[in-house]
Amino acid sequence: MIMKRIIFFIIIFISYISKAQVTSSNSSAFKSIIVKDSSGTIYSYDNWNAQLKTGEYSLRNLDPNDKSQGYIIYKLTEQEKHKRDSVAKTYANHAIKNSESNFFTTGKKIDPFKEKDMDRNKLSIEDMKGKVIVLNFWFVGCPPCRAEIPELNNIVEKYKDNPNIVFIGIALDDYVTIKNFLATNPFKYHIIENGRYIAQGKYGINVYPTNVVVDKQGIVRFHSSGVGFTTIRGIKKTIEDLINEN
Repeated sequence: MIMKRIIFFIIIFISYISKAQVTSSNSSAFKSIIVKDSSGTIYSYDNWNAQLKTGEYSLRNLDPNDKSQGYIIYKLTEQEKHKRDSVAKTYANHAIKNSESNFFTTGKKIDPFKEKDMDRNKLSIEDMKGKVIVLNFWFVGCPPCRAEIPELNNIVEKYKDNPNIVFIGIALDDYVTIKNFLATNPFKYHIIENGRYIAQGKYGINVYPTNVVVDKQGIVRFHSSGVGFTTIRGIKKTIEDLINEN
């Protein structure tokens, strides 16, 4: 379990090298990062990303004074892995206030929407009064969005027998793109496709992922943009707090 979380944090770190923005075209910038090994061999995105996920490797700047020169991938020593693991555990065990997004206001009622998910289930914020609503705004070509999906799925699994908690993912992509992605990358939220008019048109969101938790009265109680060490913790804690409220 600890190693899985450590790997998750490594993916988050790499995600921040190139921050996902409003359109999927930005993922090309993420994949165009130059990564070499000590011999000067250039690694493809799939290659260096796969090595990082093993937890055995890390990246450092080729030139500390010029980050545009790219990165070198190197194998961690046991001492370096121990230090990394200690840092990861520190972040996991000590709450750091999660930065709020610029698109919602804590304590303010969320602007409602009505839509159908990809399975044609009707989803209406107004009709869900009395339920806790967990929202995720994302798109397929967003590396940080993809990185957090396994952790979000774990939250869904924890509350799958509670009908008063609803998880909704508003995706920017079309049906076919999402369907192809979900075939190998399950996302257990209710997924709304072509949700750009909700994300951008209604809420003005231009940073992804953005996560929101709404209470039983439709009031925003948690919201965050980007992926941080406390995003998942913040979602979990808010859900638990709302469940325990009278």
